[in-house]
Amino acid sequence: MLKETIKHIVSFDAETLELLTNLFSEVQLRKGAIFAKKGEYSRKIAFVRSGVLRAYYSNDQAEEYNKTFFTENNFVGAYSALITQEKNLIDIDCLTDCSLLVATYQGITKLYDQHPQVERLARILAEQFFVRKEKREIELVTLEAKERYAIFQQEHPQLEQLIPQYHIASYLGVSPTQLSRIRAQK
Repeated sequence: MLKETIKHIVSFDAETLELLTNLFSEVQLRKGAIFAKKGEYSRKIAFVRSGVLRAYYSNDQAEEYNKTFFTENNFVGAYSALITQEKNLIDIDCLTDCSLLVATYQGITKLYDQHPQVERLARILAEQFFVRKEKREIELVTLEAKERYAIFQQEHPQLEQLIPQYHIASYLGVSPTQLSRIRAQK
């Protein structure tokens, strides 16, 4: 599925596609496993074959705020840390058992100069990530919780059956009790 996903984003010649996809190795992570840890340097990016991961921020009081979920056929990584080469500001962990294809970010960026298609793929993925992030930020400040929940259901139709409700509540910026009330109104 990795090759198909990549080819759907950018047209690759067979040689470059092989070079890129050969950088990825299959890794199985159990529910609760950490993919990227706050305060550490991130070096890896992955393609999610199956499972659900979350990126979240935690404060000094150990309160967690879910930023995003990574699901099947999406790329996952601590992007800002990879780009800046600074320590992660977020954690990424597995909410379910996950099957990932993992590569080093450095291995991918080494292909940029010789293979512009790889750099183009990275740029398009970054642009898509930015657009999703901006859309989510606008939704958080302009929409009511029930509207955000409706969008969540539309964008992630199977996620509610796979992960605990308190993670969804955190993502929506509401308490679990508020989410229960919203769900009861449906």
